[in-house]
Amino acid sequence: MIMAPGLRKLALTAHVTSSIGWFGAVAAFLALALVGLTSQDAQLARAFSLAMELITRFVIVPLAFASLLTGIVSSLGTKWGLFRYYWVLLKLLITVLATLILLVHTQPIERLADTAAKGWLLGADVYQDQLQMVVAATAALVALLTLTALSVYKPRGMTPYGQRNQQEQSTSVAVEDALTN
Repeated sequence: MIMAPGLRKLALTAHVTSSIGWFGAVAAFLALALVGLTSQDAQLARAFSLAMELITRFVIVPLAFASLLTGIVSSLGTKWGLFRYYWVLLKLLITVLATLILLVHTQPIERLADTAAKGWLLGADVYQDQLQMVVAATAALVALLTLTALSVYKPRGMTPYGQRNQQEQSTSVAVEDALTN
């Protein structure tokens, strides 16, 4: 079912806004993680670890879910569909995987914030968590850039479902034309 133009634009605006927000929040998270990893100032590293947890909980996770939900709504209401084109299906898969991986990574983020709240940010375990935050945020940005590129370039290729659907629509249009002539 194709949405009315106004509704389609609203859904697309919500999707683009949440996706851009997700990207920006992850970029901010990465900046904090890099400074937290490299800083010699223990107070600064503690503050950044606490801020990273807040950004994750109240910004990144909600925007990831908003991007996923609005992407599904947008695709279902446009000619692209959710299962018609490989690029849309790939975007869905990457977004679902990125969101699931994000949820898994909230645990070390919370652990790092708890450690920072207690005043400790020393030791190999903390360093590993800080390094993991940098690597995970970098990987997330690569995934989000990939999603953006797929949206812009829209590589060709219909799924078997999309081909079947297109063929059925062509057949029904041909039958309608034959009946009206």
